[in-house]
Amino acid sequence: MKKLLFILAVAGCTMSPLLTQAQSFEEAQKERAALRKASKTELNEKATKAARQEAKKLTKAGWLTAPGALPLDRQLDRSYLMQYQFDEDQYPKFIMAEAMSIGENYDGAKMQALELAKQNLAGQIQTEVTTLVESTVANGQLTAEEAATVTKSVAASKSLFSQRLGRVIPVVEVYRTLKNKNKEVLVRIAYNMATARAMVKQAVREDLERQGDNLHKDLDSKLGW
Repeated sequence: MKKLLFILAVAGCTMSPLLTQAQSFEEAQKERAALRKASKTELNEKATKAARQEAKKLTKAGWLTAPGALPLDRQLDRSYLMQYQFDEDQYPKFIMAEAMSIGENYDGAKMQALELAKQNLAGQIQTEVTTLVESTVANGQLTAEEAATVTKSVAASKSLFSQRLGRVIPVVEVYRTLKNKNKEVLVRIAYNMATARAMVKQAVREDLERQGDNLHKDLDSKLGW
């Protein structure tokens, strides 16, 4: 593989309108709840509008789809529809992440972008599970001390998440050729949240068990996993 010249990782799904750093947890939960209550037609219309807007921006910036791939607007339609899906507790059904990489050839840049996106997924999974753990303190399922223990185990296991991800769902893949002929590739991937929780549960259980902490026996009942 030719040497990669430059790599840029985009943490999380930066093009998503759902969660921004300026949003509080409560605001995000309200927005998620509203989306969950929306009809399928409303969600489709909202996703299509957002997808068309983003498609225009990407096309204007010179991004193209690879030969044989779905048209950009259809890729983005799928991306936004997945972002708008939440469960009864307002947690996302899919974790989304994206990354960009620049290299001397397309395949090399794509491979590196996918690896970076997986690392971003691992970080998002950690954030979502940590939020879930912290919320259990409020309803009394976990004590603050227990939550701190589990959160610590989640953080300690983060490096394992990207290794254990298994098959991710490719959602968006675009590229552009730079003036120096290098290829810049942007990928967006998704991962099922239920599968992610099962993976995290196993990793946390193993970490707690190694520490001799009996809390690993009660994770299912206390966290609702």
